[in-house]
Amino acid sequence: MTDFFSEQFSTVIEMMQFDFIKRAVVVGLFVSLCAAILGVSLVLKRYAMIGTGLSNLGFAAMVFAGIFGIAPLAFSIPVVIVAAFVLLRLNENSKIKGDSAVALISTSGLAVGIIVTSLTTGISLDLCNVMFGSILAATREDMAVSIVLCTVVIFLYVFFYKQLFAVTYDENFARATGTKVEIYKTLLALLTAVTVVLGMRMMGALLISSLTLFPALSAMRICKRFLSVVIASVIIGAVCFLVGMIFSMLLNLPPGASVVGVNLIVFIILSGVSFFKR
Repeated sequence: MTDFFSEQFSTVIEMMQFDFIKRAVVVGLFVSLCAAILGVSLVLKRYAMIGTGLSNLGFAAMVFAGIFGIAPLAFSIPVVIVAAFVLLRLNENSKIKGDSAVALISTSGLAVGIIVTSLTTGISLDLCNVMFGSILAATREDMAVSIVLCTVVIFLYVFFYKQLFAVTYDENFARATGTKVEIYKTLLALLTAVTVVLGMRMMGALLISSLTLFPALSAMRICKRFLSVVIASVIIGAVCFLVGMIFSMLLNLPPGASVVGVNLIVFIILSGVSFFKR
């Protein structure tokens, strides 16, 4: 048994010598941290599936970027940011609320992307990679952009932590205390949009919402205070990503699906722990 684990460990160390593996780990770790931080607020505000809605619209944006020869990130990030703002306004100012607004944007973006792809020839876009992720194909430029943007996301969240906590916990109370709720809700939407677009490279359009959903829900099984939930979510998100990548390398599995699988196992275990602690 010892020899088996020693052999697997050696295999992982050997594979980590490749530059594309190193880039994938760095990009995935940064994105996982951002998604885990934001996921707590999104879950508590019943916007857990916003990642799916925005990523499907990001898929359509990447299709158009491929048609016009534009850098995917440079085109997708502004489009998804605008979509996040529209989604916010739909939820506030119309009869289309919460999950309905997310479903509207999600299905519309996915349909438009598929239609445009089917009508266009010569488009340089790997649909499989866009839908299910291709983190191993991350370039040096992708890594640099991801590090910079994720650092900005984490900094803004930490800097405005008190305001974001107030908006997440109780909007009416936050307004009563003088907090500019609309500004910080817009900031949350902005940070989420950037994280979703970056996460599409890692998880694909179909699995990105798992990065915000699972770590937050798992942390809520064992923690009660908001700050402790955020910290636990970050730790769980990072550990699940790293373990998922290890299983992906050892078993030759898709990285995105492996990360989701590990997150699911952790959620089940922590749910059991929470149940027996009652």
